[in-house]
Amino acid sequence: MPSLEFKGKQHIYAHHLTVPYRPLVADPAKSLPAIKPADFSPDPRISANISSNHRSDDSLIIHGDNLHALKALLPRYAGRVKGIYIDPPYNTGSQAWVFNDNVNSPLMQAWLKSSVDLEDLERHDKWLCMLWPRIHLLRELLAEDGVIFVSIDDHEQHHLRLLMDEVFGENCFIACLAAVINLKGSRDNRGFANTHEYVLMYEKNPRAAKLRDLPVQDSADDWLEDEIGYYKRGASLKYSGENAPREKRPNLFYPIYVSQEGNVAIERQSTADTELLPITDGNREVTWRWGRERVQANPDEVLAVQSGGGWLLFKKQRPQFGDLPTEKPKSTFYSPNYSATTATNMAKSIFDNNRIFDYPKSPYFVADLLRIAGVESNDIVLDSFAGSGTTAHAVLALNKQDGGHRQFILVECEDYADTITAERVRRVINGVPNARDKTLQEGLGGSFAYCTLGAPIDPEKMLTGEALPSWSSLAAYLLHTAAGLSVVEELQPQDEDGRFYETETTAWHLLYQPEIDWLRSSAAVLTEDQAKRIHSAGKAAYVFAADKYIGQRLLTDLNITFCQLPYELHRRGW
Repeated sequence: MPSLEFKGKQHIYAHHLTVPYRPLVADPAKSLPAIKPADFSPDPRISANISSNHRSDDSLIIHGDNLHALKALLPRYAGRVKGIYIDPPYNTGSQAWVFNDNVNSPLMQAWLKSSVDLEDLERHDKWLCMLWPRIHLLRELLAEDGVIFVSIDDHEQHHLRLLMDEVFGENCFIACLAAVINLKGSRDNRGFANTHEYVLMYEKNPRAAKLRDLPVQDSADDWLEDEIGYYKRGASLKYSGENAPREKRPNLFYPIYVSQEGNVAIERQSTADTELLPITDGNREVTWRWGRERVQANPDEVLAVQSGGGWLLFKKQRPQFGDLPTEKPKSTFYSPNYSATTATNMAKSIFDNNRIFDYPKSPYFVADLLRIAGVESNDIVLDSFAGSGTTAHAVLALNKQDGGHRQFILVECEDYADTITAERVRRVINGVPNARDKTLQEGLGGSFAYCTLGAPIDPEKMLTGEALPSWSSLAAYLLHTAAGLSVVEELQPQDEDGRFYETETTAWHLLYQPEIDWLRSSAAVLTEDQAKRIHSAGKAAYVFAADKYIGQRLLTDLNITFCQLPYELHRRGW
């Protein structure tokens, strides 16, 4: 079981994090090896035992392999993460990246070398093999209405798009954003000044994500304000699409009246009112976008603008993000705040003018991605390639802006996870005196728990008692594997028969203590009396225990499914 030592600003305690692991499987008969994980379920060798000192709303920074860490998060965070942003290695060949998955097969060990560089003819295959299981796990952690963003450049964008289509489904693709990162451009080997990278954007379920507009980056003077709030002129109320002709939708051809003050109604209020019909300049009769009932119910949402002695009608475009003016995000992300220069200078200001990280992303950029994804004040954001900690910085800035309590989870495998990733977050929480941004000078506030992944354990050690997970850890793992459920709260036995979770129809029981002598005693064995008590609750039940003193026929009659520990730990029962 990996030991996780927390070193957060406000939290100092130890806990264990689930790190399930499955070896990759190669097909040597194919020229391009088909490498996929056997499955993506938690592994019994490492169990998620989160200390009782750990609050459910704490942010986390985890030092360790992100493949292991993502599996570790499943029992508590599966289906709960609203926004994911990752910036994986771009596999440019200019700098080697380490492929450090432990693969037991000698054939696979020979195929997967320790690093991948430009001279490696299989580097694209290895890059996809590295990313494949991680994308699967990220999808499982994502909420039903969640959104994932993946930064990439030209070297692997086309490969990544195919991988994402296969894991998420083509119908879950939202957009391929061109993010202008280098405002001046860098000369590439074909003579172009390259200014942009890409961000692939996918949702977990088709049309489930509730995307938002962005706060305007131009002057708020472009917007007007009425008693409802900000607005600006939107599309013409006169329809111009292929269904615009009056004969196609005759019920949308009707008069709208405008007063001398510009007020709109569907009935004449005064003899001075102007009657408007949806007729083009060429005297072609078309239709309004809205029906009578909608105009009657929302007259303040129609903007009347004087033009050439008459009136033109438009929809009022309202903000969609908070109460401030917004605009629809464009597929090309351009702003000086998004640039690599801005990101580098900000990182330098945080670390006393020292350049401690190459090619960081801008927190303004990541924050706007999270805004588009509709990440609300109590949502969870995950970044499993944390780097310099930009995503945590962006989350804390959003919380500071609107008083939210968004939670971030960062994973970083490199040795700088504490000295750079976590240290940056500590500094932006407490304040950066020489920062240009006044809010950053004062500090963004917040807290997090820092932890590291320890060595894994295996079933053999569980059998001998050398390494046993805590009761709560094991219960959380079993609930996830047996029912696909994730829990935030610390699970505890609710009665003498180890009931730890239930729905209207099903209950889960665990007879267990992390002591080898107890597990070898009769207390760890399901008895007939216990089974009858469990059955008397009137629900189907799963009972996990070391053994049983009851026959299978009676268990079936009592509607109880018995699962023996620890051999059942590796099975997914749903």
